Amino acid sequence: MDTAFTPSAPEFLADPYPAYAALREAGRAHYYAPSDQWLIPHHADVSALLRDRRLGRTYLHRFTHEEFGRQAPPPEHEPFHVLNDNGMLDLEAPTHTRIRRLVAKAFTPRTVERLRPYVEELADRLVRDLVADGGGNLAARIAEPLPVAVIAQMLGIPASDRPRLRPWSADICGMYELNPGEETAARAVRASLEFSAYLRELIQFRRKDPGDDLISGLIAAHEDGESLSEQEMISTCVLLLNAGHEATVNATVNGWYALFRDPGQLAALRADPERLVPTAVEELLRYDTPLQLFERWVLEDIEVGGVRIPRGAEVALLFGSANHDPAVFDAPAKLDIARADNPHISFSAGIHYCIGAPLARIELAASLGALLRRAPGLGLAAEPGRRPNFVMRGLTELLVEV
Repeated sequence: MDTAFTPSAPEFLADPYPAYAALREAGRAHYYAPSDQWLIPHHADVSALLRDRRLGRTYLHRFTHEEFGRQAPPPEHEPFHVLNDNGMLDLEAPTHTRIRRLVAKAFTPRTVERLRPYVEELADRLVRDLVADGGGNLAARIAEPLPVAVIAQMLGIPASDRPRLRPWSADICGMYELNPGEETAARAVRASLEFSAYLRELIQFRRKDPGDDLISGLIAAHEDGESLSEQEMISTCVLLLNAGHEATVNATVNGWYALFRDPGQLAALRADPERLVPTAVEELLRYDTPLQLFERWVLEDIEVGGVRIPRGAEVALLFGSANHDPAVFDAPAKLDIARADNPHISFSAGIHYCIGAPLARIELAASLGALLRRAPGLGLAAEPGRRPNFVMRGLTELLVEV
């Protein structure tokens, strides 16, 4: 395996795509000892394995830890795993099927579309404030508050409580990086306990006083006889918040940074936003992928490119590499906001395809459109730093001037 794959190195975090190209050139499956995973870099393989039922986000629906040759998580990490393991992202059929069906009842296309005016008005207001101040940190002023407010609005979380959500989410998501340390785990456990306690209280309140929100919808589905436990509701709400804004935040800042570095593409977008914003959203999701990998357990022996990967192994499906695979994308290293044929897998695929993808697209289009309209001279005020994260790829800040 090419030694350029060094996900903790600053030069890799700055630009992982040359290393991905080397991985694709070297083969279809590579064992990576530091994380005890098989790296899968090609689009066709990533796409196929996302749909392959011989793999799973969990193995506990079929095996014990011992039967699968894995150690149980440390007891002190239990609050995080109780929260994480009861969300549909980390479950398989039939439990996943039941929970996703219930969530889909409350997360209908009509519900999402009904949020569009709120999203667009909020994006416009946030951009107006940024412009009035002559610029600032686009990450903190636009990218973060927009999706957090939208998911909180969907869940029915009071505005006064919303500032607590982002720190909880960031601490929990730290556990999704490769080889998280004990300090990261301790923060995730604390956030899991606090967030769960908060949601348990909110669910109890909504049982007595239901509203027109997602939590009330999940309670109603539960009480109509389709079994959804309180823990499953809590885990679902946390998942929707974490997945519903972490990727959107990173897609926004990564996307604008890419545009600032390609003035020709930014000028073309400014010249014809109505036509190009929809394809630009898809291209920015592809070009600098906000979620760089997705992990799956191998439940039965598989073979990838002549390489046998045994039951009990874990594969790391490299979304960032798949989205730059020249077998699928013409000139993948080039930003092309008019790219018409764009089968990126930034929202995953198969049964774990992102249920919030339509809402994410509305949010990204709303903030992109508002910035193009109200800040036509928007420019980079300082070179940003990369967050020291590999899996969830983003920037520490994005300072802009108008």
